[in-house]
Amino acid sequence: MPMISSERIGVAFDMAGCPNRCRHCWLGMGGNQTLSQTDVRWGVAQFREFIQQADTPIRTLAVSTHFREPDLRDDYRDLYDLETELGDGKPNRFELLSIWRIARDRTYLPWAKSVGPDTCQITFFGMQETTDWFYRRSGAFVDALTATERLLDQGMKPRWQIFLTTKLLPELDDLLALQEKITGSYDEFNVFLNLPGPEGEASKLEHLRPTIDQVSDLPEKLLTTSRRHMNKEILWSTEAELVSEILSAPFLKEERTEDLWFFVCSNWDVYSNIGTLDPWWCLGNLKTDSVETILRRYDNNEVPGLKGLVQFLPESLVKEFGNANGQKIYANRHDLLALYSDKLCKREWGRK
Repeated sequence: MPMISSERIGVAFDMAGCPNRCRHCWLGMGGNQTLSQTDVRWGVAQFREFIQQADTPIRTLAVSTHFREPDLRDDYRDLYDLETELGDGKPNRFELLSIWRIARDRTYLPWAKSVGPDTCQITFFGMQETTDWFYRRSGAFVDALTATERLLDQGMKPRWQIFLTTKLLPELDDLLALQEKITGSYDEFNVFLNLPGPEGEASKLEHLRPTIDQVSDLPEKLLTTSRRHMNKEILWSTEAELVSEILSAPFLKEERTEDLWFFVCSNWDVYSNIGTLDPWWCLGNLKTDSVETILRRYDNNEVPGLKGLVQFLPESLVKEFGNANGQKIYANRHDLLALYSDKLCKREWGRK
């Protein structure tokens, strides 16, 4: 991976964990161990001291008090103020709110609307039994429907993200009918399809990834809204198509448009948002390693996951793990290579 070249990085702290244990989550299943506001102040101070003293292009630091479910703690308003105080610029909410809290706290949405944005993404995997199964939480589907209605009542915009798996396909028509019953039309109400990534918990869902034939008759209106949301015409390609593409241009630079963030877990282990929270991506521990050491390990690819990205080129990953006739669909070549990289890491550095 290239050295840090951005003038802006982010640091996010897992202060409260998550009410769910989602099967599609690339971050895996974290616990609910907590960090305090004092802990976060101390952690941010470590990064601030490094930025001020080191010769790097980093000039600004974004701060988040979560990287799983936002606003899960009862002191969510104080934590928003803390992010504003400690970070440079207004906290970026990424159009995400706590669905769990929306369904339980009537005072939450008026506050959320006041700080913005006015759009909230809600994830579905099918009807009730299927959605609860993916969340690993009974009641998750009902919470999502309740959140949809309360957002509309508040004059806010719910956006349904529907994950495309073979468990969804027989339930899609019923789910869209329910959505239109609640909202009237999904032309104005943003609803789109997404494919699970291949990393973290989602690596266990490959048996549910559909083939190109299985998605040949999806509703055109849903495909249109999905293209519009994703801002791309081709929503997915088969493994065979992507393997051919990679082999014809193996050294094509992979597009990474997201900002660089460092995730600080409740046990103080630090990861970047390139890779998962598996051990081979761990950059160090903020209590025992300096920020300088942690960022040096990132810059120099000194941890197994990053080493693998450098040492095992796309062509070799495809030749070892790829299926030249594969008909399962992936969002892009980056996702497919992430699948192969995950297989490599588990083989080389996973627990025996």
